[in-house]
Amino acid sequence: EGPIVTVIAAYLAKLGYMNIWAVYAVCVLGDLIGDAMYYWIGRLGPALLPDRWLARLGMTEARKLALEGHFATKGGWTILVGKWTHSAGLPIMLASGAARMNFPVYMAYNVVGTLPKTAVFTLIGWFIGSAYTAIDTWIWRVSLGLVVGLVVVLLVLWQRKRP
Repeated sequence: EGPIVTVIAAYLAKLGYMNIWAVYAVCVLGDLIGDAMYYWIGRLGPALLPDRWLARLGMTEARKLALEGHFATKGGWTILVGKWTHSAGLPIMLASGAARMNFPVYMAYNVVGTLPKTAVFTLIGWFIGSAYTAIDTWIWRVSLGLVVGLVVVLLVLWQRKRP
């Protein structure tokens, strides 16, 4: 599962080694299964960690309540940002589990984010998959740029809220 795997598999489908529809279906399924696992790690993981580790990670009761509130009101958009920026995906998926976001709602937003994302990478693989090493580099750069941009926007918004 992952963008570059999807690109390479679609390129192999174009070369006749696989069926393109099977590639798309397997990549979607792999993405959704991975995200479900991240959710459950986030949901069950904190209960397995000693309290002192949670404290070191900054997981206070107030932060936990704030996280739960965020995912209760803005969880869907947060999941989509995680899906589409790629680099922010893992922490967002873990946080959604830690926040105990409703699992069917979580998975519904994952489906909404996964279907077009996987379709885009499948099309990239089909049409320009032979350049997979360059594509992998650009996926990483764009993902990193999106995360940095998101952090900058959040910092600016946070600064504006401060008295």
